[in-house]
Amino acid sequence: MFKKRISAILLLILAVMVGYFTYDPADSVSRFPYKLGLDLSGGTHLVYQADTSSLSESDIPGAMSALAEVVERRVNLFGVSEPVVQVEEGGTVGSTEHRLIVELPGVSDVAEAVALIGKTPTLDFMLVRPNVASLSDEARTQLTLNEAFVSTGLTGRYLKHARLDFDPTTYTPYVSLEFNDDGAKLFARITKDNIGEIVAIFLDGQPISMPVVQTEITNGKAQITGSFKVEEARKLVRDLNYGALPVPVSLVSTQTIGASLGVDALNASIVAGVWAFVIVGLFLIFWYRVPGLVAVLALAIYTAINLALFKLIPVTLTAAGIAGFVLSIGMAVDANILIFERMKEELKRGRSLPEAIREGFHRAWLSIRDSNLSSIITALILYYFASTPVVKGFALVFLIGVLASMFSALTASRTLLLAVGAKGESRLARFMFGSGIKNS
Repeated sequence: MFKKRISAILLLILAVMVGYFTYDPADSVSRFPYKLGLDLSGGTHLVYQADTSSLSESDIPGAMSALAEVVERRVNLFGVSEPVVQVEEGGTVGSTEHRLIVELPGVSDVAEAVALIGKTPTLDFMLVRPNVASLSDEARTQLTLNEAFVSTGLTGRYLKHARLDFDPTTYTPYVSLEFNDDGAKLFARITKDNIGEIVAIFLDGQPISMPVVQTEITNGKAQITGSFKVEEARKLVRDLNYGALPVPVSLVSTQTIGASLGVDALNASIVAGVWAFVIVGLFLIFWYRVPGLVAVLALAIYTAINLALFKLIPVTLTAAGIAGFVLSIGMAVDANILIFERMKEELKRGRSLPEAIREGFHRAWLSIRDSNLSSIITALILYYFASTPVVKGFALVFLIGVLASMFSALTASRTLLLAVGAKGESRLARFMFGSGIKNS
């Protein structure tokens, strides 16, 4: 009895501490502030123009799709900041422009937004044009990049992995490249057709290596050599692995935008959520009495844990994410109701109150486990296969909520119920642990 009550007190103290950590009147300057989505807090709107002049018409859609994926990966590494990255096509009659639209929620500093995307290297393998060899040295220096070289089509979009290596003899650093399956086939064809020729490697439009093809290379691997320092080579490897842009881009427009729902809508959502919590709590206390009160305490613990996790991860909260949070609250209530109904059945069978509590949890566990497991699988499928960050954010919030609700229902509720009902054998105690108007 004493140990159960001590456990319950410690659990409540933990909940108060988590709640205190979660609540912050000056949240905007907190060490762990909440991150709100573009629809609730506004953000930055960036427009990048892609240079697709070196690509054929059939390759442009794939290159733009790869560009969007790379940029989204850079600004949304863990899939929780919920940026909007989309491709746009337009332009005047006779010409087509390809643009990348990037919207970053909660970022009002344009310079910070541009830094989030950063500058990634554009990698290109090029061949010397046949007529260049016959020109004088002075004439060659007057040629532009496109006049002196022709692209092979092998670019950073085909890169699978980059690695820092060292020459075993000189110990000078160089960068090893490995292409994906499509890149390996293209590289094999390039080396086969150009044995004895120079295949120049350009990084951001600057030549960094001019190797001569000695033989056909079929393993999809290449090397970037040069007068690298170790730190320079390591930075190049990091940037290439982090996401080399498949096509060059230039920033053409920046704009700080306001929230589409605004602060008023956010406050209204909070008020609605509080009222919903209060109404559900009053119903639970009225219908289930002491267990209902315990359920309300467990839900408060659940809410505090969720809000603390939203700060620590951190999760970007949008209208869709808040909907996922509210939905998981409903599932937490459902788990408590299953437990209480099983307890009532055990009390009807004549079991003592402590036995009814333990058996009620034991019998309800299978139903709670199966229903929550199906919800967890659904959330994982949504997160893995979602095509937009908004859906990923909803799935992540919902998944966190389901896991936290299982903890609150099976740990918090059980500890509190056993603490208050350990010696309740009177008719009044059994009535207070029943349900309904007539305790039927």
